[in-house]
Amino acid sequence: MFQDIVAYFTSIDPILAALYASLFTWFLTALGASFVFFFKTMNRTVLDGMLGFTGGVMVAASFWSLLAPAIEMTGGEGFSKVMPAAVGFFLGALFIFGIDKVLPHIHINFKVTEGIKSPWQRTTLLVSAITLHNIPEGLAVGVLFGGVAAGIPEASIAAAVTLAIGIGIQNFPEGIAVAMPLRRMGMSRWKSFMYGQSSALVEPIAAVLGAFAVTFFTPILPYALAFAAGAMIFVVVEEVIPETQQDKNTDIATLGFVGGFIVMMTLDVALG
Repeated sequence: MFQDIVAYFTSIDPILAALYASLFTWFLTALGASFVFFFKTMNRTVLDGMLGFTGGVMVAASFWSLLAPAIEMTGGEGFSKVMPAAVGFFLGALFIFGIDKVLPHIHINFKVTEGIKSPWQRTTLLVSAITLHNIPEGLAVGVLFGGVAAGIPEASIAAAVTLAIGIGIQNFPEGIAVAMPLRRMGMSRWKSFMYGQSSALVEPIAAVLGAFAVTFFTPILPYALAFAAGAMIFVVVEEVIPETQQDKNTDIATLGFVGGFIVMMTLDVALG
């Protein structure tokens, strides 16, 4: 079945493929958010474990799907070979750092609003935080498909599809993580679902923009891959992990992280 999926994505325009793949990752976010139609609350332990799993997938994807190919496709030896990845990684982290300081948002387990002062309601601030998570994820999928469009040998449809599958898997608990707290706060099931799924709508946008950028400026691909990796690592270290450490479920969250890392590493090595 995986080979059939790869064959289909190979047969269509890579930028269109990036759009379809990122719509898949959005769909799994919406599927997770749909849990509010069946449950009003979710055990905090389960939620922390799922958030840990999300972090593990993002870290593994950052290395296996993004940094490693970025280094591999760079010519030269020694410092010259790793420099594009290092520069891109730093710029990606700096990009999310800048957005984090400007975009008003609040995390699930925190009461303090980050970013500039805003009259936004708490529900909007929660969705804003998860949306911030999803920018580098969509970008990562897009730049890989863009590399295929540009004819870069190290960029393959199989790797891009595998990354989309991994991102989609971790988006499922993210959808639950944003929709459930909204439902617990008294919001209706439908509104909780709509807010939950809308947090991932930025992924198709970021994916298409990333694919276009790499297609028209092929030399930036190593930088773009590392950029997405740096952005994801910043999100994990600054936001995802701290969110899982506020209760007494740190061990569960850590085991979830390990599980997520193993799943993404296995997918990437076995399929990508």
